[in-house]
Amino acid sequence: MSFTAASTLARLEREGPLRLTALAAAEGVTQPSMTQLAQRLERQGLVTRLSDDIDARVTLVAISDAGREVLAERRRARDARLTDLVAALPHEDQRALGEAMRTVLPLVQRMLMAGTEPAPLPERRDTGST
Repeated sequence: MSFTAASTLARLEREGPLRLTALAAAEGVTQPSMTQLAQRLERQGLVTRLSDDIDARVTLVAISDAGREVLAERRRARDARLTDLVAALPHEDQRALGEAMRTVLPLVQRMLMAGTEPAPLPERRDTGST
């Protein structure tokens, strides 16, 4: 599965049914490209098309139960692989990685809360070591 296909499924899972034009804009692809992707995902049973309750002329794309399961399986596989990779690191590297995560996680969370703009980095203190 391509990155764009996985990202599109994840967006539909998070945001719910969307118009093709809105989905294309959000994913940074052209509307014709998103139309082709949606058709492919629909043939695979990963998305469905719905009528908009407000405007019957509008078609929405929604993730299907099969699409949710594909995403869940991809996440399980990713998590298992990452767990294996971290477990294979020497203890000192695991500890350093944990310290780095405690520093970067709040920054990533602020970035996600603020949208796509990265949060400003905190002032770096000179520890005096080289």
